[in-house]
Amino acid sequence: MEQHIGSKTISEAVGSDHEYMDLVIQTLKSATSHEERIQWRNQLTWTFARHAISEELTWYPAMEKLFGEKGIAMAELDRQQHQAIKEDLYQIQSMNPDDARFFPLVEKLEQDFKVHVKHEKEEDMPMLEERLTRKESNEMAKWWQRTKGITPTRSHPSAPNRPYAENLVGLLAMPIDKVGDWVRSFPEDDRMEEVTRTGRAMKKKKTSTTDGGSHL
Repeated sequence: MEQHIGSKTISEAVGSDHEYMDLVIQTLKSATSHEERIQWRNQLTWTFARHAISEELTWYPAMEKLFGEKGIAMAELDRQQHQAIKEDLYQIQSMNPDDARFFPLVEKLEQDFKVHVKHEKEEDMPMLEERLTRKESNEMAKWWQRTKGITPTRSHPSAPNRPYAENLVGLLAMPIDKVGDWVRSFPEDDRMEEVTRTGRAMKKKKTSTTDGGSHL
């Protein structure tokens, strides 16, 4: 599902995506039918592939430009983490969920994803937001969201992860991926909305419990 950026900062927008991506993983893991597993496997691939490349086209170049050598080093670590996720995803995206290797790979993807989110949340995001004004951060969030419309929807781990080469490769790969998307099975919109609402309710309940516990 596409999020509405509105007045969100780049870290808020990316953070919302991270929450949705985790929700997709959990929904795939809890799916009970073969058809549902196929649908959420495809949704996982579609969501992760677009998210990763959009970050590489927007967020990481900004880090490099704003922070020089330190930004370059941080962006390089992010790209390495993305590469691990892309390689996991490349195996998952066409694998039958009944394959004994499938869910161990999903678990590996989840762990690689958690490592990456922790790095972005604790290191990249605070550093970037401290440098940007709220307006600049919001503009970057909108730019990041727009790039999702021109990125491949399947994992291509051998593709470059630098902005200019990635732009070209992405534009070439996108039509092939999009044609494939037409015949792939995805969760129905109402099912995705239901999962999203449930995820938000669980997060709100967890936050409320945590806040309540802090006063004891």
